Amino acid sequence: MRMLQLRNSPVRRFLGFLLIMAMLGGAAGCSKMAEIQAADLTEGYSSRSVEGKDMDPAAAENFYRFYADLLQRTSSGDKNSLVSPLSVLVALAMTANGADGSTRVQMEDVLGGSISIEELNRYLLSYIRNLPSSEKAMLTMANSIWFRDDENRLQVEEDFLQINADYYRAQAYKAPFDQQTLTDINRWVEQKTDGMIDSILEEIRDDAVMYLINALVFDAEWETIYRTEQIHDGVFVGADGVEYDVEFMASEESRYLAGDGYTGFMKPYADGTYSFAAFLPDEGVTAHDFLVSLDGPALQSLLSQWKEEPVEAWLPKFTYAYEVSLNDPLKDMGMDIAFSPLDANFLRLGRSSRGNIFIGDVLHKTFIAVDERGTRAGAVTKVEMRDESYTETHVVRLDRPFVYAIVENETGLPVFMGTVMDFAE
Repeated sequence: MRMLQLRNSPVRRFLGFLLIMAMLGGAAGCSKMAEIQAADLTEGYSSRSVEGKDMDPAAAENFYRFYADLLQRTSSGDKNSLVSPLSVLVALAMTANGADGSTRVQMEDVLGGSISIEELNRYLLSYIRNLPSSEKAMLTMANSIWFRDDENRLQVEEDFLQINADYYRAQAYKAPFDQQTLTDINRWVEQKTDGMIDSILEEIRDDAVMYLINALVFDAEWETIYRTEQIHDGVFVGADGVEYDVEFMASEESRYLAGDGYTGFMKPYADGTYSFAAFLPDEGVTAHDFLVSLDGPALQSLLSQWKEEPVEAWLPKFTYAYEVSLNDPLKDMGMDIAFSPLDANFLRLGRSSRGNIFIGDVLHKTFIAVDERGTRAGAVTKVEMRDESYTETHVVRLDRPFVYAIVENETGLPVFMGTVMDFAE
């Protein structure tokens, strides 16, 4: 595999073309891209032609399995939670294109089950392309890869960037990983989530060499917007028993949900391409217990089994943000090697002169607002790649008298030793 030559490689020009196309494609915040100071690989070639693969029952089964496993491990017992499994899947699939050996095997097993990374790329390409998006029911996605601009330390595989550009239209940035880069990454996140999430990083660690970031935005009006007379004051009883004064939105819907341990409804968004599904567990069953009881088939059944029957639906207005580290959940799901400084194998991603590259952190942040007009939701998933052998850099400034030696390396014996006390002639 060829190593990326940051100054002269044609992939620089090629990825630039993809970036320009992505900007023309209408992703959120495109008009502000000039504010990003990091060097992007922009002197473009045309993209490679790659083929997607339509979703089939086997792929859907594996997607539901991953989604259910992730939801089980990220649900909070008594706090609001919100996860975009698609955002997490895409960020990790991008990362998995750099994995090899047992690291790759584990990531394939967790992300796709029986699906290889190559197949997963194709499935996700078609799935994302076919996700409906319109003026009144919009879904947009953006991906980016940020890597440390230090050719003496980090060499990035050209094929890795190429694959992620082909299948995920990932913008690629090289940057010094300084304060400006921190600003750039957070600015990119804010732009690509339409301001719903304003940051994904608080600092850039000295052992961080790459960030892979997915941003996802959903912004849709209800098919039928609530009228003023449909808004009612009421009380919501929290998981901790505390009563909260809220505003409920009342409507009559036509899709009723009912099953073992729950009832609910589905409410359509404009254009009929997306719906809001709500599930109310039976008395005595907590929402957390209900969620963690779901496996892949149960989740698939839950989201597809509805009856064409009238239902009086009372939906409270709500807005909140959520943040969760996915390190432990992903390890529990069977992806532990990727997080091991000693055992992780990301040679298809690149190499660092300071040691082995591994996943240091996977952070997921979300936001949602549901009101009488519709729903706005955003998600960002960050995968931080680190190198293992980083130690704190010490500074030694010889600006006062010092001792020196010229040492013979075989024996360690000094050939000369001296001191520098001043520079007087």
